[in-house]
Amino acid sequence: MIIPSIDLMGGQAVQLIGGKEKALDAGNPVPIAERFQLAGEIAVVDLDAALGQGSNADLVERLVEMAPCRVGGGIRDDKTAVRWLDAGASKVILGTAARPEILRRLPKDRVIAALDALDGEVVVDGWQTLTGQTVERRMTELRGVVGGFLVTFVESEGRQQGINMDRVRRVVAASDVRVTVAGGVTTSEEVAEIDRLGADAQVGMALYSGAIDLGEAIVAPMITDRPDGLWPTVVVDEQGIALGLTYSDRESVREAVSTRAGVYHSRSRGLWVKGETSGDRQVLLRVDLDCDRDALRFTVRQEGSGFCHQGMRTCWGPDHGLSALLRTLASRLRQSPEGSYTKRLLGDPAMLRSKLIEEASELADALDSHHVASEAADLIYFALVALARGGSDLAEVEEILDRRSRRVTRRAGDAKE
Repeated sequence: MIIPSIDLMGGQAVQLIGGKEKALDAGNPVPIAERFQLAGEIAVVDLDAALGQGSNADLVERLVEMAPCRVGGGIRDDKTAVRWLDAGASKVILGTAARPEILRRLPKDRVIAALDALDGEVVVDGWQTLTGQTVERRMTELRGVVGGFLVTFVESEGRQQGINMDRVRRVVAASDVRVTVAGGVTTSEEVAEIDRLGADAQVGMALYSGAIDLGEAIVAPMITDRPDGLWPTVVVDEQGIALGLTYSDRESVREAVSTRAGVYHSRSRGLWVKGETSGDRQVLLRVDLDCDRDALRFTVRQEGSGFCHQGMRTCWGPDHGLSALLRTLASRLRQSPEGSYTKRLLGDPAMLRSKLIEEASELADALDSHHVASEAADLIYFALVALARGGSDLAEVEEILDRRSRRVTRRAGDAKE
């Protein structure tokens, strides 16, 4: 699969040739990250920190809050690595500091060792120092202490001359964990071949220059045995609840990623933009490939009445649960009749605060399972009212919890006095 890359220098997204010559200044990285996150994880590398000439830490922190990020650049000890893991980075990338004595202090599955190779020889210190070691030898030394490798072919980095597939095969064969390769990937076909070899392709310059279309690159590894060449596409909302099943092809995915909207292939109408006539539009949040590369999942923010053409939120009928209740509360915030209990809660902060404290206390005192469930339901209801009043949603809550779950450093969690 493709791992879009954002290299930072002086607060801007840049691309270097061979790690030295600045070839492109892409400007503000925030909108770039908003687009790249449709593909999943993003690699964010602080070049200033890597070269010892400054830091873009505040900017990296903002990107980590926006999207799942592999963070690298200037991570020279385990404390810095833990800091980024605690901040919510999905993984950290260590280069010069990728030594067993440091790596053993970190969670293996969230650490990637960056092996930058110049004509097959590993280089360190921001690609400035030759080590005399081959990539394969370094992989052997680090076996068992990392969850992945990032192998960058420095001589082709940023040059858009294509990537050496023989070298990709060799590094994949030498590794016992997932490998990401970078340096020279220029076409979607290369992304697909790298995926077939069992690796991921980290791509920067080709995306910025337009040589590779992001939507095309996302689905490059896809296959199908259907005569019409379509891919079944499961459409889910932010909570992962299935809204329906439809189909996609390369054209529809390119359009969906380009417009960040729910665009599919209708077997009767061709290219189909969801909500174009009904108003029930979708904001595309992410595109995922399944493990067999023959089905897609679109994560969307559904607007209007829902996905189903019969006016329901899902093609399996009305939705239910917490997300449905929150949407109901949000609608009542706008049009609930005067005198209703929900209207009173939404309009009286003191009353809502009192109920939250009351229900939390009752939940704390509950013992048997039915009583606990009942009191938890009461507390969650009032918590959802607070969410609706604040204009927040469950997706935001889940993102915060997911980010917190990635913390390595654990707080004591003692009660406040």
